[in-house]
Amino acid sequence: MDVYQALDRSRLPKHIAIIMDGNGRWAKERGEDRVYGHHEGVLSVREIVNACGEIGVDYLTLYAFSTENWNRPQAEVNALMELLVNTIRKEIEELKKNNVRLHVIGNFDSLPEICQKELNEAKELTEMNTGVNLILALSYSSRWEIIEAAKNIAKDAMAGKINVEEVDDAVFHQYLTTKDFPDPELMIRTSGEHRISNYLLYQLAYAELFFTPVHWPDFRKPHLVEAILNYQQRERRFGKTSEQIQTNSPQHA
Repeated sequence: MDVYQALDRSRLPKHIAIIMDGNGRWAKERGEDRVYGHHEGVLSVREIVNACGEIGVDYLTLYAFSTENWNRPQAEVNALMELLVNTIRKEIEELKKNNVRLHVIGNFDSLPEICQKELNEAKELTEMNTGVNLILALSYSSRWEIIEAAKNIAKDAMAGKINVEEVDDAVFHQYLTTKDFPDPELMIRTSGEHRISNYLLYQLAYAELFFTPVHWPDFRKPHLVEAILNYQQRERRFGKTSEQIQTNSPQHA
């Protein structure tokens, strides 16, 4: 049976954000080192990106490396950076074939030069693609992003480019690294942790959160469909009452 048949195509989330957690734990359970788990997690990335394209999800943001991850053992950090470079090189043809456009958010300048080079090349090679927008959050933290936005707003205000009194949600959004993308409607975290770990704090204000015990290397299409089905069963009120939502729904129009 097609795992997608149960989905309501009229109520798909336009943007899904994922915290890919559990690579290290998955590896340890198999008597392997943590890096092995990260390597296996690449297979899940490929499948979920392709699944989003098949389903019709326009934006997929993956929390690939946080600013806090720099504090991990140096050997693991080095291995992750090497894996990033090798993965981009190997997957670029797959991205092009599947019409996927690559974007990067985060403190780009803090990445090793070779990573920056490979990412820039991949972005350039996929910039004309019109399918899924794959957004990698690399050397990213939401607090860093918000602080940078506040600094840049202050600079522009001091330079007379903007009026502080006119700064609202729309203006603030333009100073975020995600300014070119809609906010996620669904956030998925794997491996059983129930927190969002400094991830898209501003953008997830009204997102539906889905937590699964499945480790990222085991996360596949059926798990993605399960999360979307769960999302479709929820009533998204945005501060309103259920009665207001029902009154304004298409069947009451």
